Amino acid sequence: MSLRSRLKLLILGGTTEAYDLAQALAPRRDLAVVTSLAGRTANPRRPAGEVRVGGFGGADGLGDYLRKSDMDLVIDATHPFASRMGWNAAAACNAAGLALLRLERPPWRPGPGDQWLEFDDWIEAATLVTARTARRVLLAVGRQELVPFSGIDAAWFLIRSVEAPAPMPPFRHAELLLARGPFTLEGEHALLAERRIDLIVCKNSGGTATDAKLAAARELGIAVAMKRRPARPGVPVVDSVAAALAWLDSVQPAVGYQRGV
Repeated sequence: MSLRSRLKLLILGGTTEAYDLAQALAPRRDLAVVTSLAGRTANPRRPAGEVRVGGFGGADGLGDYLRKSDMDLVIDATHPFASRMGWNAAAACNAAGLALLRLERPPWRPGPGDQWLEFDDWIEAATLVTARTARRVLLAVGRQELVPFSGIDAAWFLIRSVEAPAPMPPFRHAELLLARGPFTLEGEHALLAERRIDLIVCKNSGGTATDAKLAAARELGIAVAMKRRPARPGVPVVDSVAAALAWLDSVQPAVGYQRGV
């Protein structure tokens, strides 16, 4: 089977779901799969198959890549908060006439005993921290989202990040903890208790790698300031790798017929 006898699929990746999807597709001979990584981490985990690292240059740049690479299908499996790429993918695929699917893990939902304070932007979150007179705060927001909190001198911050911020914003009272999930309930419970955390600030990323902090917060009676997910374009959405595979099987015949594959 020659290379062009297969349809070409671009996975916009970086999430666990994207890695799992690439792994599931690796044995298949009917698809040529390329996974794109943004390149924001120094040593990213490499998915199965062909990998592309780096940005595209907006919707127009992505559109150029899709045309030059002769792509047939795109699955956007980027992080729930990588909204710009989602909009760029929708615009580029619409212009190129390509089928696009969004693969996104379900969001976390508050349950009995949770003390969630939901917000839409980081300035609002910083205001929440100040208004609650929080004294010891776990910031689990990512290294690029720290600046709005750096001017809050009345609170002490435990900043948890996979990689160190460069540069580090000028916090008056802060500790940097470099760690990568998945985290355990026991570990999160001990961390929150030992550091005497009274507020957690995080994103509604969903998934199981970092949700233990929410269960620990519930047990300890700690409030959670949770950023809502950003708006996304109106494209087909599934919440599991199995559903993404089913979507591929459903659209392949029509796409293959159009492309003569």
